Amino acid sequence: MSVTDSSLSRPGLLGRTTVNAVVAISVLYTLLPVLWLVLAASKGRDSLFGSDLLSLGDFSFLQNLGDLFAMDGGLYGRWYVNSLLYAVAGAAIGSLVSVACGYAFDKYRFRHKEKLFGLVLAAVMVPQTVLALPLYLMASGAGLVNTFWAVFVPVLFNPFGVYLGRVFSQGYVPDEVLEAARIDGAGELTTYVRVALRMLGPGLVTVFLFQLTAIWNNFFLPMVMLSDQDLYPVSLGLYQWNSSASVSPEYYPVVIMGSLLAVVPLILAFTLLQRFWRSGLTAGAVK
Repeated sequence: MSVTDSSLSRPGLLGRTTVNAVVAISVLYTLLPVLWLVLAASKGRDSLFGSDLLSLGDFSFLQNLGDLFAMDGGLYGRWYVNSLLYAVAGAAIGSLVSVACGYAFDKYRFRHKEKLFGLVLAAVMVPQTVLALPLYLMASGAGLVNTFWAVFVPVLFNPFGVYLGRVFSQGYVPDEVLEAARIDGAGELTTYVRVALRMLGPGLVTVFLFQLTAIWNNFFLPMVMLSDQDLYPVSLGLYQWNSSASVSPEYYPVVIMGSLLAVVPLILAFTLLQRFWRSGLTAGAVK
């Protein structure tokens, strides 16, 4: 009996060990680049290309931070504000639009609804780089090239967010509640804002986080649309500085420091909103 028990326990122990090993490797794969970025941001230019990156000497974090915001007349601070405007405002408005569209696809009946939703799903599979040239031509025709709106307006519409909005509406908003609100005399807009939108809170936060990450890391669209450095987001600005670093090595420390600061808003957003994000990801999992 004990032999049987031991033979049955071995596969379980082996499975747990394998899972723990895979998880440990995944954590290391994720955290090592971040650790390198933190250590490199605290080193001077000479230490970056030496073998003492892991040493405690040559601590230049504050100096690199000051150089970052002083480089090229403080352009990085302007890029950071631009990225916050593009990402935070764009994700907030875009998530509201996406959830409202998903709610309409779920709760209302109209002609060719499923065919139109099929187009939304097809748009999810289209790479953003493919849309850059058509968007540029449209912006050029409207006279918006090299303006704030050339980058801001396209990020407000996200097909994947519309798909998620419909999924969340199906999982969070019962039809009976909407019918009760209509019987009480509430109009469609009032029903959506005061009843449905409150139930869609976790889904709204989830769509917001997805769009925030996508817009913050957006690179190709600003590169196509913008030529004025004052309108650059952080991603495009750091790319330009990194390209200049091969000629002017003093850009290397500020590029690394700027990259470290660039991940801070995303970390804060996921940390502060993770409770809503987790509940949003499990929408419909339990009936």
